[in-house]
Amino acid sequence: MSITVHDPVLVIGGKGKVGRRVADRLTSRAFNVRIGSRSANPRFDWNDADTWGAAIDGVQAAYISYYPDLALPGADEAIRAFTSLAVQKGLKRLVLLSGRGEDEAQEAEQVLVASGADWTVVRPSWFAQNFSESFFLDGILAGEVAFPRDGVLEPFIDAEDIADVVVAALTDDRHIGQLYELTGPRLLTFREAIAEIAAAAGRDIRFIPLSVEDYAVELDKQENIPAEFVGLLKRLTREVLDGRNEHVTDGVQKALGRAPRDFSDYVRAAVETGVWRT
Repeated sequence: MSITVHDPVLVIGGKGKVGRRVADRLTSRAFNVRIGSRSANPRFDWNDADTWGAAIDGVQAAYISYYPDLALPGADEAIRAFTSLAVQKGLKRLVLLSGRGEDEAQEAEQVLVASGADWTVVRPSWFAQNFSESFFLDGILAGEVAFPRDGVLEPFIDAEDIADVVVAALTDDRHIGQLYELTGPRLLTFREAIAEIAAAAGRDIRFIPLSVEDYAVELDKQENIPAEFVGLLKRLTREVLDGRNEHVTDGVQKALGRAPRDFSDYVRAAVETGVWRT
């Protein structure tokens, strides 16, 4: 059954990199959007199942982004409990933001598939926006980015493309029962990505390769990164950034009928915002 603009849509993680873009797109199309976050009313907190019912009440579709990441232990059980409650309450459509190359995330995907809801899985590669809205921004502004896995290639995906796919999945029946693995069109190393940013921003930004072990030590020194993200970054650099994702996919083309944005498109757009200006 198609979702209409009158049907409330829950956007869990509606303040995140993808979630806020999803919410903005739905709002611009006059959909009735309900943000799922700890600061929203009604409140939604993954660590407090008592908050889920009020957030779900009356909702017909939901975008599910698990905080902080589906790769962490216990995420699949939280998704199981949430989807069970959602289906009991008559929620029609569920779209899950998954993680590429993460075994735990794929376990959560199977929970969604077995839930009985009209489901879509969106499984993206590393977000390009991590360079402008997240982990790497402070280093870029400081002129030095230290990171392991120097030679590993990654097909960075623009969060704008992810949001476009999520909105399509929430509002168009053609995407029910589909798993979209989303990547950008080009493989780059993290060093190459930083070099592109430096050239476009007119900045001198050094890339400093570290071992995975030394990077873990450096993360423990960071006071501006939440503890849950420190653990997540350690796990991703140890286990996921090992070359398993060194290939591009046609997921954006399949979902939207167009090619994904190139990393250079993202860089140009970010430079125009002044985010890397010192």
